[in-house]
Amino acid sequence: MRRVAVASFIGTAIEFYDFYCYGTAAALVLHQAFFPTLDPVNATLASFSTYAVAFAARPLGSVLFGHFGDRVGRKSVLVVSLLLMGLSTACVGLLPGYDTWGIWAPVVLTLLRFLQGIGLGGEWGGAALLAVEHAPRSRRGLYAAFPQLGPSVGFFAATGVFWLLSSGLDDQAFRSWGWRVPFLLSFLLVGVGLFVRLKISETPVFAKVRDAQEAARVPAVEVLRSHPRELLLAAGGMIIAYGLFYTATTYCLAYATGTLGIARNTMLALSLVACLFLAAGTWLAATRSDAAGRRRLILAGSVLSAGWGLVLFPLLDTAQPVLIALGIGGALFCMGVVYGPMGAYLPELFSTRVRYSGASLAYNLGGVLGGAVAPLVATRLQSAFGSASVGWYLSAMAVLSLLCVLALPETRARELT
Repeated sequence: MRRVAVASFIGTAIEFYDFYCYGTAAALVLHQAFFPTLDPVNATLASFSTYAVAFAARPLGSVLFGHFGDRVGRKSVLVVSLLLMGLSTACVGLLPGYDTWGIWAPVVLTLLRFLQGIGLGGEWGGAALLAVEHAPRSRRGLYAAFPQLGPSVGFFAATGVFWLLSSGLDDQAFRSWGWRVPFLLSFLLVGVGLFVRLKISETPVFAKVRDAQEAARVPAVEVLRSHPRELLLAAGGMIIAYGLFYTATTYCLAYATGTLGIARNTMLALSLVACLFLAAGTWLAATRSDAAGRRRLILAGSVLSAGWGLVLFPLLDTAQPVLIALGIGGALFCMGVVYGPMGAYLPELFSTRVRYSGASLAYNLGGVLGGAVAPLVATRLQSAFGSASVGWYLSAMAVLSLLCVLALPETRARELT
């Protein structure tokens, strides 16, 4: 179990590092490197639009990798998803900007972002199943906490690398080539991830299904036929986790540096502090879910999120670093309370035959509704109605997730069949 926990954690940390590198760059520099002919607001929207492309691709990745994950096995599919994600990320670091390639630069950027989404669409479900299907029933929340910590560590690493480069380089050097370094580091990280993942075994739950020749023929179709209610409600339950995270990180980074005039280094440092709140909320809720129940903690996190949505932007608008850290950190803590138990909750909602496809689809459909549109909607709302409207938008997403989870059952006592 120690090896499984490490493998699921390291893989998700690396893949989310890749994913968040793009989000940080989209907020800070991609609008100038790839959309220099647009005015500032539309350039930012264009940058966030390429960012959103990956969320549209993630359900496709869920179907593709889920199909083979439910038919061939969890381990081999996770290796392929890591390679696809890592190599497409590294290629962003090599991509010439608009000044060199003209219109082809943003076109290829969008394609690489699409491939990132395909890779990550297959990653989370496999990593969560790797932990959950190996774990004893009474400790599934604990072991699922390890892949759930991947986003915290990946975001911390991505933000930390950008902060170091931003602090050590002048603005011209950072915007011309410094921002590419975090992407190029992906070449090294992929090698580390592959080394770890190739040493693990297939999960015993799936091996039993495979040996009995009971694997689903077309898992995605079977999910839609046998688990449509769980799929849609679970996706709805994930909306606030995505909405909070990508508003509090990607959008707030662009808002604070662009609208409030806060220094880039300061905001990156505050984001590093906020990562600790996310990790704390994730670990606390995931590990407590074995005793308290997954559903109860997710509901509590949704209620906290609804309240914090109304607090976040008043704290940001003070332009005081301590209050900004409190605002973003509190939002990420609320997100962690929702997100932590989901590592065990989503897999437990689906049968073994279609668990990879079902959990991945629910997770990534929630990303389309909550993560892809959040920075775009927030940019438009703030421009038209002020920052308070973005807070109300977050609270509305929290209420929606709350209602969806209320309609789902508790799962911690279920056997994985």
